[in-house]
Formats: sequence, C-alpha cells, structure tokens
Amino acid sequence: MSKVAVVFHSGYGHTVKQAEAVAEGAKGTLIAIDAEGQITDAQWQVLNDADAIVLGSPTYMGTVSWQFKKFADASSKPWFSQQWKNKIFGGFTNSATMNGDKHSTIHYFMTLAMQHSGIWVGTGLMPSNAKSAQRNDVNYVGSFAGAMMQTPSDASIDEVNPGDLETARLYGARIAEVAEQFKA
Repeated sequence: MSKVAVVFHSGYGHTVKQAEAVAEGAKGTLIAIDAEGQITDAQWQVLNDADAIVLGSPTYMGTVSWQFKKFADASSKPWFSQQWKNKIFGGFTNSATMNGDKHSTIHYFMTLAMQHSGIWVGTGLMPSNAKSAQRNDVNYVGSFAGAMMQTPSDASIDEVNPGDLETARLYGARIAEVAEQFKA
C-alpha cells in the first residue's frame, strides 16, 4: 500500500475538512502546518518517506497562505538533495467565492511539485456541468488540475459543502491509486 502524506494549512478550519477528506480517500497521514508556518522534524520525515505528497492551502489573495509559503520555502532542504524526486504530487484549495482565483493556488502547487521533480496527478473527475447539476454534486466547481472547494466566508466549518468533500475524498483515492501503480 502506498504512503500518502497530506500537508496543509488551514486558516479558519474549512480547509482542514478538505484535508481530512483527501486523507480519508488516500488512507493518508495528515500534516498540519501550524500558525507560524512550521511542521516538526518528525513530520518532515513523514514527507520524505511518503510515496505521494498532497499539498493544501486556502486561497488568500490569489495564492497560498503565508504559512504554506513559509513551509514551501523550507522545503528547499529536501529539494537540494532531490529527496522528493519522482514522488506523486497533488493539491487542493478552498476559497469563499466560486472562482476565487483558486487555479492560481493549484498552479503554485504544480510549480512546487515540478521544482521537486515530482509527478502531478489531476482529479480525473468529470465536472458537474449539465443543467441538472446540483451544488452538492461531485466536482461542481469543475477542476481537473486539483480539488477545489468553495465555502461562503460566513459559513461554519460544519457547513462545508458535502459534494466538495466527496470530490476531495475521490481525489485522495486517485492519488493513492496512482502512487501504488508507480511503486509496482
């Protein structure tokens, strides 16, 4: 079975729910970046030992949170020795609006993964784009590059959209499946 690490920052708790769904689908390990943008040495080791790394952050002002950026900058240590080369990568994000420039955040994750010589995995999910589509449908936000979630700014963490969480869960399962294929 492949080892998947889900490393993320969440500012208000919504992205935690998304991270949990990705980890559930991947049967992975959650690594929360703290309020100061740091993780422990043991958590760095989990990332080094993982077959796949899934990156997550809310989209703030068109990109990742500063805490995630601090983590990404600190990942220059494994980058220098190419410790994450050929690992499977994916990413997810949440913002308050339907678009919210979430794709900029996903592109940031892709760039980080490519700098680490990783292999990016998209969602593999068709968008829910027919007239009959409902907001709770899987991949209603319509992203192929990574899991995207939309949560109104005044919503509690218990009001995260179930369709977006299912999208994240399915994406996590796909990442684990691809990681397992690469191990073979």
